[in-house]
Amino acid sequence: MPYARAWVLAVILVDSSVWIDLLRDEQTPQTLALRALLPQREAALTAVIYQEVLQGAATPERFAKLKRYFRTLPFLNPAHQIETWEAAAALYMRCRQRGYTPRSPHDCLVARIAVEHRTFLLHDDRDFELMAEVEPRLKLFPLA
Repeated sequence: MPYARAWVLAVILVDSSVWIDLLRDEQTPQTLALRALLPQREAALTAVIYQEVLQGAATPERFAKLKRYFRTLPFLNPAHQIETWEAAAALYMRCRQRGYTPRSPHDCLVARIAVEHRTFLLHDDRDFELMAEVEPRLKLFPLA
């Protein structure tokens, strides 16, 4: 059985859009919120967010450094082996039926994992705002 992080009481799922801005040292409301979450170990990620952040590394050394750091953070895993992906695909389809196509199917997976864990999603990606209109259980992190 995988290691359970029972010590994590409440976490916020942080999308790659915010992690990447943080790594670029950009000052946005989202990166400021993330900086406040990090000392309390309240910032979490998923495997697909981890991949998106790592693939942006410019050098093998930077890749290794990012890998070491991000492996210390809480990960939120899909609740189901197949159903999570089906639900993400259904969200993508429902968005298209409403007249908008998400730019990344990975974002639908991230949104689904946030819903499954009943956690807030901190992001800087307009697609999540539109997804939240389609999926009312998607809770976006309040910045104001």
